[in-house]
Amino acid sequence: MDYERQPYRRCGRSGLLLPAVSLGLWHNFGGGKPLDGQRAILHKAFDLGITHVDIADRYGPPLGAAESAFGRLLPRSLRDEVVVTTKGGNPMWDGPYGKGNTRKHLLATLDRSLARLELDFVDIFYLHRDDPDTPLEEQVATLDHLVRTGRALYVGVSNFSPQRTAEAARLLRELGTPLLVHQPSYSLLNREIEDSLLGVLEEHGVGCVVYSPLAQGLLTDRYLDGIPADSRAAEGRFLTPDRVTPQVLAFVRALAGLAQARGQSVAQLALAWALRDPRVTSVLVGASSPEQLEANVAAVDRLDFTADELAAIDAAAKEAGLAG
Repeated sequence: MDYERQPYRRCGRSGLLLPAVSLGLWHNFGGGKPLDGQRAILHKAFDLGITHVDIADRYGPPLGAAESAFGRLLPRSLRDEVVVTTKGGNPMWDGPYGKGNTRKHLLATLDRSLARLELDFVDIFYLHRDDPDTPLEEQVATLDHLVRTGRALYVGVSNFSPQRTAEAARLLRELGTPLLVHQPSYSLLNREIEDSLLGVLEEHGVGCVVYSPLAQGLLTDRYLDGIPADSRAAEGRFLTPDRVTPQVLAFVRALAGLAQARGQSVAQLALAWALRDPRVTSVLVGASSPEQLEANVAAVDRLDFTADELAAIDAAAKEAGLAG
């Protein structure tokens, strides 16, 4: 572990520090991927001071494959140096108890996750999304129970609205198990959390770990000349061609010029931009190779922005028809 490679930020008002750039296993881990390649990415992450790995029970394919791969690859000597997270509530098996945020499902799915991860506990367990069919009181009481029974050290929520996040934080505080962190989507192409959620998190002392800060690869150099044949957009994997609009391409090309002036790639600028707000604890990045991960982590070498640079980014978005 190189703890000097990147800065660590406190997660909300907790004592837990997380690296500015964390590794997400949504893509590139699981079935169909060479195990040696996954091992190389994971070891590179540790070399770069990435002490936080984000997973979910559903990540694969097949379901659970990312957890199983990580469980096989994590050096046990590093367990106490790594924050391991997973999420629950996703459809995982047939029948009425195979999904949702009921106590019945969440306890079962986390126990299955722990078996795949080959761990006694996870550091953070998230509700992957709100469940409108389960009372919020039941959802947060289950999170409290998971901590009290030693299955998780901390708990978080993902994709919750600002209002439901505030209510969950209040209920958990009353139970004595604080809400540690929220995981929303956030990028230069998706700034919705700025409207309300970030303020709620600050008010309640909740950290913010953002996913898709590169907008599924749109905020990189890959799409400057259109849609590459081997890209996610071309394959329709999580990013469909209709999202690669002329307006988006115009914006990314403008960002490329701004990034070059800063001595960064588009991806590095986009990651640094997401980290410009002190309420953002960490950004999650995936990686298809150790080299790609190393390039992304280099974003932390230039996190400062001048007022003129931020104004130029906003102006480029407005000119491309993406403002707001």
